[in-house]
Amino acid sequence: MLLASGMNYGVWRTIPHMLGIGIGFPLMVFFVGIGVSKVFDVVPNSYLVLKICCTAYFLYLAWRIATAAKPNTERLGADNVKNKPLTFLEAVAFQWINPKAWTMALTAISLYTPSDQQIGNVAIVSGAFVFAAIFSTNIWATLGETMRRIIHDDKRRKFFNYLCAFLLLASLYPILQG
Repeated sequence: MLLASGMNYGVWRTIPHMLGIGIGFPLMVFFVGIGVSKVFDVVPNSYLVLKICCTAYFLYLAWRIATAAKPNTERLGADNVKNKPLTFLEAVAFQWINPKAWTMALTAISLYTPSDQQIGNVAIVSGAFVFAAIFSTNIWATLGETMRRIIHDDKRRKFFNYLCAFLLLASLYPILQG
């Protein structure tokens, strides 16, 4: 998603999306570490609800990527709003409904914190994800912006957007199968 955003909007306009990931996911890891994940044990259907919300949001994001405006332009989309990169809050929300993010957060907490899950240990694991996000989000968005400089042809840009949207949808396969 950051690759597509960097390609279509550049790194500067992708910063809110990057910050949403860099803050949203570590915050999620922190809350998982202090016990929010117990909801899945208490309310068994909550995981099904998460899958449904995730699928709907992935479809929406794939549509946004596939219909992204030409770089340096904004146009009205089908919903009469300007086609723009994800906002900070949209990126934060994405972390919370993404089953892959939940899996990664649960795994990180179970592997890297003692069984008593003291708040200090949970904070250290969450903090590690802040630093990882700084590097990874910058790499993906910068790679996208670099591709933007290479792909000038509108037909190739559209193909790139469709490919990214397809890959995002393809990532739903393991979620829907499991």
